[in-house]
Amino acid sequence: MRTRLPFLMLCAAASLSACNDRSSDEPATNSGEAYGSRYQALPATSTLLSGATVLTGTGERLDNADVLLQNGRIAAVGQDLKAPDVERVDASGLWITPGIIDVHSHLGVYPSPGVDAHSDGNEATAANTAEVWAEHSVWPQDPGFVAALAGGITSLQILPGSANLFGGRGVTLKNVPGTSVMDMKFPGAPYGLKMACGENPKRVYGGRGMPPSTRMGNVAGYRSAWIAASQYRDKQQKAAKGEGEAPDRDLKLETLAGVLDGEILIHNHCYRADEMAVMLEIAKEFDYQITAFHHAVEAYKIPDLLAENNVCAAVWADWWGFKMEAYDGIRENAAIIDNADACAVIHSDDDLGIQRLNQESAKVMGAAAKAGIEIPPERAIRWITANAAQALGILDQTGTLEADKMADITVWSGNPFSVYTTVERVYIDGALVYDRQRPEKNPLTDFSLGTAAVAGGAE
Repeated sequence: MRTRLPFLMLCAAASLSACNDRSSDEPATNSGEAYGSRYQALPATSTLLSGATVLTGTGERLDNADVLLQNGRIAAVGQDLKAPDVERVDASGLWITPGIIDVHSHLGVYPSPGVDAHSDGNEATAANTAEVWAEHSVWPQDPGFVAALAGGITSLQILPGSANLFGGRGVTLKNVPGTSVMDMKFPGAPYGLKMACGENPKRVYGGRGMPPSTRMGNVAGYRSAWIAASQYRDKQQKAAKGEGEAPDRDLKLETLAGVLDGEILIHNHCYRADEMAVMLEIAKEFDYQITAFHHAVEAYKIPDLLAENNVCAAVWADWWGFKMEAYDGIRENAAIIDNADACAVIHSDDDLGIQRLNQESAKVMGAAAKAGIEIPPERAIRWITANAAQALGILDQTGTLEADKMADITVWSGNPFSVYTTVERVYIDGALVYDRQRPEKNPLTDFSLGTAAVAGGAE
């Protein structure tokens, strides 16, 4: 009974009629593999939101426009849409965007309340822990998931921490309740591998008198690992051809080989421009792709290099200066990356920041305008929608308001880049999962009802 409560409460959020309406005809996704996604779309009502200002995530702004959600998908976006037998929502005065996506979160692995017993995000026991998977630490009862809904978050990547050269696999989730993490796994999303540059690995392990203790030690650690992974993959491929025996299964090398095969995406914690340039050289040496640099405080120094190598830079608006490698930040960072046609992303790495990614983006827009770079809302919204989806390898499914994509949308009380604007509604796969005007209908986790509520709940 206890484990079913979140789903039952979310049914209430989507309205009783919606629960009884019909189930989405989206097929359940279960790869059949161990730890595969068991995600099933929530029951949804076909909905027509009309008369809104719509930022599509493709760079377009549509005024007095409608968005039609059917069968858990975006059916159409445009003006004067007609559809029979749908729930009609007057969205005049409101703004609609794709659902907000955070590419760097630790919800579930550092859940609320933040106590040592919940600290499961950093396997800081060896410089290379590519064998661990963040999803095996995710606690679905974290009240932070529900709090993130109030910030419009529909999808998010949960990453392990940054103590290690290789921190382990990350996982992309849809922001829905689940009894297990498999119920939340974004269907078909590729895994990510967390890597870390600079001060963290050398401080953590150098302080223990073991490698790495310098940046050159860091690089030696990366290269040694990729050499081992290349040899592992070569033996596997030869064995598949009947040439020799396959190597014993090795979880660490299995993940690294997945990167070399292009199946697992690299998400690289890296602050300094010179270090990002070195990481790109390592990628060339071993022929793999870096998908995104995270916390890329100095990305503004190398926007052309990022564009040339098709690498996203996930950044904060103004979080820097807390250690030497994070010292040379500027608030215009994302705007300069964007202005060079590189992939700019605003991320959180924070259980509070994830609720304010729109306002973080607005800080950048304001600073850029003062520097002579005008970023209109229809372009800036891509930093937390389309570009974020691209970085996670899910842009073909979500991140823009285009026909046949998942009906993941956020409805705002006004311009999302105004400090006065709030999230009014959130739909995931066409199901209403958050409604500011009806807080009693919004989801609660089991834990929100118990200890966390007594202690104040999630911030």
